[in-house]
Amino acid sequence: MKNLFENKEAEIFADDPLQMRVYTSRLLGREADLVLHGGGNTSVKAQVKNLFGEWEDVLYIKGSGWDLATIDKKGFAAVKMDVLLKMAQLETLNDTAMVKTQRAAMLDPNAPTPSVEAILHAIIPFKYVDHTHADAIVTITNTSDGAKRIAQVFGKRVLYVPYVMPGFILARKVYEMTQGIDWKEIDAIILLNHGIFTFHDEAKESYSQMIRLVSDAERYLAKHAPYKVKGAAAQKVDLKQLSLLRKEVSSAKGGAMLAQLKEEKTHVQFSSHKNVRNIATRGPLTPDHIIRTKQSALVLGTDPQKDVRDYAQCYQQYFKKHALSHHHPIDAAPRWAVWPDRGVISFGATLKDAKITSDIVDHTIKAISQAETMGGWAALPAKDLFEMEYWELEQAKLKKNTAPPEFQGKIVLVTGAASGIGRACVEKFCSLGAVVAALDISAEVLNIYKDEPVLPMVCDLTKSAQVTKAVEKIVRHFGGLDVLVSNAGTFPQSQRIEQMSEDIWEKSLAINLSSHQRLLQACIPFLANGLDPAVIIVGSKNVPAPGPGASAYSVAKAGLTQLARLAALELAASGIRVNVVHPNQVFDTAIWTRDVLEKRAKAYGLSVEEYKTNNLLKTTIESRDVAALVAVMAGGAFSKTTGAQVPIDGGNERVI
Repeated sequence: MKNLFENKEAEIFADDPLQMRVYTSRLLGREADLVLHGGGNTSVKAQVKNLFGEWEDVLYIKGSGWDLATIDKKGFAAVKMDVLLKMAQLETLNDTAMVKTQRAAMLDPNAPTPSVEAILHAIIPFKYVDHTHADAIVTITNTSDGAKRIAQVFGKRVLYVPYVMPGFILARKVYEMTQGIDWKEIDAIILLNHGIFTFHDEAKESYSQMIRLVSDAERYLAKHAPYKVKGAAAQKVDLKQLSLLRKEVSSAKGGAMLAQLKEEKTHVQFSSHKNVRNIATRGPLTPDHIIRTKQSALVLGTDPQKDVRDYAQCYQQYFKKHALSHHHPIDAAPRWAVWPDRGVISFGATLKDAKITSDIVDHTIKAISQAETMGGWAALPAKDLFEMEYWELEQAKLKKNTAPPEFQGKIVLVTGAASGIGRACVEKFCSLGAVVAALDISAEVLNIYKDEPVLPMVCDLTKSAQVTKAVEKIVRHFGGLDVLVSNAGTFPQSQRIEQMSEDIWEKSLAINLSSHQRLLQACIPFLANGLDPAVIIVGSKNVPAPGPGASAYSVAKAGLTQLARLAALELAASGIRVNVVHPNQVFDTAIWTRDVLEKRAKAYGLSVEEYKTNNLLKTTIESRDVAALVAVMAGGAFSKTTGAQVPIDGGNERVI
């Protein structure tokens, strides 16, 4: 592992211990093999003046929920040292009292809650303390003879602590083990199955000690358990099964979940391990990961629905075996799955959650593979894992005070997404918590959407191969499909029937009708496995009230509406709702060029300005108005409605 400390970068922090603490904390956070997504913690001891001008010793400790990779000064809580040291002398202390007492001892009540390891940091008699869950160290200790192996690596200059629960129990254990020792004789504390602490009065030395010791462990692994990724051949993935798996996991979770399939060589190789069903279910890399990964993976067979149900039943048995009267079961859904010979799947209610789980799993499968070559992967016993999973301080991290957005975990496909109604729909669904696949024939869609939760794709919907490829990519990326907003369209040049160009007629039919049929056909197998699946077809006022000179457009939209009616009839048995929205005069869309606007106004004998408010409410309709209605039609308010046609036109006399 490379030492990233730069003297020139650090020298500007020489007179600011807390800023120096921020600097080296971020260096640790940049190494995924040390900490992942909020893992690990750091501290610095300092003196500050209180309100009365008196100097007080405080511990600046990383706040709960902050990530070392991005932490700043606001991420550290200043806690009075005398209180923490007195707490260490108590023989027992429950979690609630520990947190309450630490918060009461903070200088700033608005600072984040101090790390649960604050007491342990306080009793280590050095200015800077660093704690990580280094993969290499945890991998070695997660073997059948881990304690012996780790001692071979580090010898007597390290204090070895058998696994106990983090927080007060761990702090008390270290307090008892270090009574009367000469701290200058040890370089670190290694917590078996958990991680490592390093310390020094200089930030650089504490950080460098961490890098040096972890590097020693990495070299040991390279010698005794080299990790080699071979070109494992993956079997073809059945995407319908993937969507069905995601549906069943969502059911077990009690809410929509995303399922991200990873098929890189490392994942396929792990999934192809001859003993994968055993090794993937022994436990997590470190108990700190359990709230993200649960106690084990789901290993798939040939029936994903049954596999998830069996997993849930096993989880319920695990809960009953270890639960005490005050415990309440959380959901029984898996958080990751191994698909033999195909890859690894991570589940999450949001892309962020799925990515965190995926990152943790990547490190876990490497550690398992290495430990298997050193006598066998041996995670903590189920009892210890349960205590960590149901530890009130861990569960508190998952609790939220507000209900999730309506479409959290839902997967939406929007066509014509680069402008107008399509773009407004993408933005609306994202604001409601969905992930969205944004399709458009224009490459501009790739420039508009560069960040999650949008997956932009260039797709010509008149080409069957492109449509199939796009839909499959969506399912592979998100795990399924719940909502289809079939919006893409074009408004051809106005021509009367007797003047109609064959090219204009055929192009309108191809884009405004046939492409929707083609897309619907590709999506139906996955919508059938969707969560409260819905299709919203963007029609037009021209269906109930066509205008002269717009036959190419009106006929295609009428055919599209008829397609939607038939789809509502055919797909109801699969639980798929199909409804139509008929907008009119949405002037901020691409089809309303100045030329089109003038010609349509002329066709009605109106000026452009008169034409723009030519409705009963004398109002204008914008793309965002249509998007708001589309979202309502895709949601719970329309959960018992299919085959409906809803206008959004300000009230049209001819329609009414």
